[in-house]
Amino acid sequence: MGLTKEEEIWIESQFDELIKVSKRLRSQDDIDLVRKAFDLANEAHSKMRRKSGEPYFTHPIAVAMIVASEIGLGVKSIVSALLHDVVEDTDYTLNDIETLFGPSIAGIVGGLTKIANILDKDASLQVENFRRMILTMSQDIRVIFIKLADRLHNMRTLDSMPEYKQIKIASETTYLYAPLAHRLGLYSIKTELEDLALKYEHPLIYWEISKKFTETEEERNKYIEQIKLPIQKVLEEENIKANIIGRTKSIYSIWNKMRTKNVPFEEIYDLFAIRIIFDHPDDYPDSKARAKCYHIMALVTNIYPHLEDRVRDWIAKPKANGYEALHVTVMGPNGDWIEVQIRSRKMNDIAEKGLASHWKYKANNKDALGNLDNLIITLQQTLENNVNDTLSFLDDVKMNIFTKEVYVFTPKGEIKKIPSGATVIDFAYEIHTEVGNKAIAAKVNHQLKPLSHVLKSGDQVEILTSDKQSPKREWLNFAITTKAKNRIKSSLKEDRRYHIDKGQEIFIKKVRELNLKLDHKRFKELRKTYNTPHKEDFYFKIGSGLIQIDDLEKQAAKTFKTFASYWKLSIPKFRTSQPKSKKNTLIIDDNADTKRITLAKCCNPIPGDEVAGFVNPNESIIIHKRICERLTNLAATQGDRIISVKWTSYKLQSFKAKIQIEGMDKLGMLNKITKVISLDSRVNIKTLSFNTDDEIFSGEIILYVHNLQDLEDIMKDLLKIDGVEKVTRLEE
Repeated sequence: MGLTKEEEIWIESQFDELIKVSKRLRSQDDIDLVRKAFDLANEAHSKMRRKSGEPYFTHPIAVAMIVASEIGLGVKSIVSALLHDVVEDTDYTLNDIETLFGPSIAGIVGGLTKIANILDKDASLQVENFRRMILTMSQDIRVIFIKLADRLHNMRTLDSMPEYKQIKIASETTYLYAPLAHRLGLYSIKTELEDLALKYEHPLIYWEISKKFTETEEERNKYIEQIKLPIQKVLEEENIKANIIGRTKSIYSIWNKMRTKNVPFEEIYDLFAIRIIFDHPDDYPDSKARAKCYHIMALVTNIYPHLEDRVRDWIAKPKANGYEALHVTVMGPNGDWIEVQIRSRKMNDIAEKGLASHWKYKANNKDALGNLDNLIITLQQTLENNVNDTLSFLDDVKMNIFTKEVYVFTPKGEIKKIPSGATVIDFAYEIHTEVGNKAIAAKVNHQLKPLSHVLKSGDQVEILTSDKQSPKREWLNFAITTKAKNRIKSSLKEDRRYHIDKGQEIFIKKVRELNLKLDHKRFKELRKTYNTPHKEDFYFKIGSGLIQIDDLEKQAAKTFKTFASYWKLSIPKFRTSQPKSKKNTLIIDDNADTKRITLAKCCNPIPGDEVAGFVNPNESIIIHKRICERLTNLAATQGDRIISVKWTSYKLQSFKAKIQIEGMDKLGMLNKITKVISLDSRVNIKTLSFNTDDEIFSGEIILYVHNLQDLEDIMKDLLKIDGVEKVTRLEE
């Protein structure tokens, strides 16, 4: 279906809008290049439609708008964004793009073109796209910025997708793309990605928090103005031009705090922060901007008392993504703690638009671009030892790219930066590969610690080594940095290859001695008798002395005696295909096939919970709560196996649920609680444990309930007991 006249007019108007928001177009030649790409992509996609029914070209336009206005990139990025789906979805080739637009733009478009052949057949296509994106990032960082813009627009238009795809795409976004946006300093995009992912992963939670936000908005805005007025007055007296705004927490961050602290919305007190952004000329020296931040903090803390241990100085030590600001927590006029963030206009640009905005200030951006170079190097190292293992690659990316840093000292006082959660072995490899290979322990702050000890900022670390030491496979269980893991894996590979070659030599020599005739099938059957179906494992165990083949003749005789009859058996065939239609929603009711369905032990869902299903290769289905982190990881990495599930009723079975109850320890309290549960609600208690501290009690109870409504009714009845202050459901 071609474009209607109205659609053609609208698309043409979007070109003018794109030029208007593209602040970094330098000349008429730049505008002409954008026009050329716009017209080519419009013509190439003219007969295509999105799932929503809109012309497909609305998507490349939107991605180009995000790239230009929300990230702030230049002409090549805008052109590449317009063309990013042309090679994949139309008859144009990369050679065509290179002929028309040059090798630089063709390289970016090539990096953005989705990969057709998946290296790991069990991995989700989006995960492999992510790997391709990271690979190409080492050649041109713009690939990753445009890919994030592409993901953002897809998330903004996710309504048109079926539910199972919404879960898959939203989970990938939470798991990979939002942390990557954060690592690149794209705070605004990271926040929106998280909020949109929450909207589709947990819609009820999203709308409930959103509704409460709206209900408290007027009162919150009045309070923000009350806090701002005295600050504005003192800044004007000091002749400091600044914009003071109230920054509200994102819905996702509020939900995350509610979940981690196990508190309701009403008990989240830091719903907003005050941000002071002071103005300056574009060539304003960074040193003066930093000094002014401290000056403004002194003015603010003269008005409002502050917490000494809640000052976050990202001026002296900027974050790895280039973020600079001063954060100080002060006591507001209503007696509650408020965070005040102080930044220059340049610092704010970098905070909002990330590393991309450094190009705007490239005269003084060496430190930030150094961080960017380090990021690319780390990504390249992450790929080195994960060529065919996509899920290991993801784990390493999550651990090494998205973690915060801590600072530790060598015995001579040199500072080394390592990721949060790094251990002694990570630090050893950070010093030198040979130090890591020979490490046996460490003295941390002059105390002996094992290689698995997790380091904290400020630790002074001396690595102890031995020439007899060599890397061990178990080190991979606690090494978290890419460098350490790569060096350990490399050493283990060399060691393994040596033992494989040695084992193969021993085996061939023995086979020749016994004059055994081994074809492929017989060799495979023989390996099974040694419980090593894989050839390399078999050789490795022989070479390392784990398998003795002195009895090879006896084992061969025993195996080959039954060899002929074995292959005459009728071997049953198992279906390994996926369900015929993933678009169908699985309904769980009293007629459900319980042999095919399993409830996940990681989250213990019950009827009434928002749930989704993960289809195993044998077509059994594991049911997870939608808020389960395990499901999020599965959806992000194996999203093609996620299906929608509706749990209507299931009265034939009871389900475990755990609750926590807190309050004042009054006489007969335990008896009242058990009466409400067992007698009034007629629900069985599996386990019950209570602790008291002075006059305060807390307890955990595991119940058997039929559904979520049963559980919520019990929790409401428990809250009616005099002295009970709080009842919450606990996750495993």
